[in-house]
Parts: sequence; structure tokens; C-alpha cells
Amino acid sequence: MSWLRKFKDKVNLELCLSAIQYPRLSYLPFLLPRLHAFFTSFLIDPSVAPHEGWFSVEDVPLKWHYPLGLLYDLFSGAAPAQADRSEDDNNHSPSRPHPSTLPWRLTLHFTEWPGDQLVQPDAEGKVLHDAFINSVKEADFLRNGTAKGIMSLSKDDSTQLWTAVQERAQLRHIPLKVYLPSSPSASEPSSGHLRVIQSLVTPYLQGAREPQTLGMALHGLVPALFPSRKTPIHAKPVLHGAVVPMSSPVETLLREAAYLDGWLHLGLVMMA
Repeated sequence: MSWLRKFKDKVNLELCLSAIQYPRLSYLPFLLPRLHAFFTSFLIDPSVAPHEGWFSVEDVPLKWHYPLGLLYDLFSGAAPAQADRSEDDNNHSPSRPHPSTLPWRLTLHFTEWPGDQLVQPDAEGKVLHDAFINSVKEADFLRNGTAKGIMSLSKDDSTQLWTAVQERAQLRHIPLKVYLPSSPSASEPSSGHLRVIQSLVTPYLQGAREPQTLGMALHGLVPALFPSRKTPIHAKPVLHGAVVPMSSPVETLLREAAYLDGWLHLGLVMMA
């Protein structure tokens, strides 16, 4: 959130979403209460409700019922990530987005709702809820030839589904388990014994807006193996068969690489 400019009838607020670390799978309206609270003192009309906010990029209103990741792919101008092949075809790594596209700068408005292009959400969030559920029903019908699976959900189940969607945008802790190779002991004489470390890991550093990286988390959990927060010295973290950069935000890892049980299962490979 780098700067803001006041005009006669509106306030433009530039948002650096890379600093917010908002998930690609979530929706922009979930950000509005948080942003409204932050910018209230700068608004020309502080009484405006959070749900009256809307986002645009280069004067194009962003459809709030589209996932953020889709909006970024469509409107950021970023080239899709692809493998950059080196001389050795077996060694390649994903290319990063062009620096000019990150952070993605959006304009947040609290006046002049573009009614000819966007449907107005309501304060209770029912409009967004209905749009999401209808999309799920349509996808379920196309996938299975029937939408009975979604249509048969009880009210409680439907509420739990929607709550899960909202909570995905408000992550509190990272479910992380670290598996350490261990020597056999009297109580565990068999080979291949593993020690499992599990602890509460927050997406952001306590009292700061800085995203917590894997290196920071490992330094806190097993400082003897990870004395450095940036460079592997005694062990390398492995996820899905690949060594994970220490600079990777743990929230991004969870959203992109969690196992089906919802956990980040991280193995450690000792370095010679």
C-alpha cells in the first residue's frame, strides 16, 4: 500500500497485493472489510460501507466474482510462467513473472459504482455466496451430468462450505509437519525411524506484515539444522520430490503444494 491520492469525488488507493499475499483461489470482496478499516481515515465519506468498494486496473472494473488468480492472468499483462530450458534439458526451473508486473497495482474505489458493468454486492455477502454456489452447481453438473451432489447439501453443509471458502482467504496458521531422519533407538530399533516435528507456524511474522518464509519457519523449529534463515547448511527441505527454496513464503507453499489431507509434509535430506 504505497500511496494514495485524493480527488473531489473519490479516493484512489494503490494496493500492492504481493505484500498482502492474497491467494489466487480467493475473491477480492473478502479483502474489503480489512482494507476499509485500514483506509477509513482517508476516505472522503467514512460512513461508506465496506461492501460498496470495488477494484479496477487501468480504469477497467474487475469482476468481483472471478477468482483473483484469473483476474491477474487476464489483466496484469504478465507472461505465463514457463520452463526456461538450459543447455541440459534435464535442468530447468520455472521462470518468474516479469518484475514490471509485480506487485500488481489496483485502484480501490468507494464511490461511483459501475452499475453497467458490475452487480452490486450486499452487506451480508449473500450475492457473493449465491454467485459462488451457482458456479459450483454448474461445474458439478458439467462434471457429473447432474448437480444433485451440491443440490442435496443440507443448509449446515452449505454454510460450512461457504465458511471454508471465506477462511481460505483468512489463514491463521500453516499446518506443517517436518520429518527428520533419526538413528534407531532402544524404543524404536527398526531402521527408517522418523522424528516428526509439528508446531504452530503463522503466515506472517508476529507483529509484522512480513511474510514468513520456509527458512524462517525451519530456523524456529529446528535451529540446530537450520542456523541460517536463508541458506541450507546441514539439511535441505524437500516437498513433492523437489528441494524447496528457503525464501518460499509458507503460505504460498500451503496453498500450492499441500497434500490431500491439508498438511505440508516436509522431508529433510541431510547434506554431506
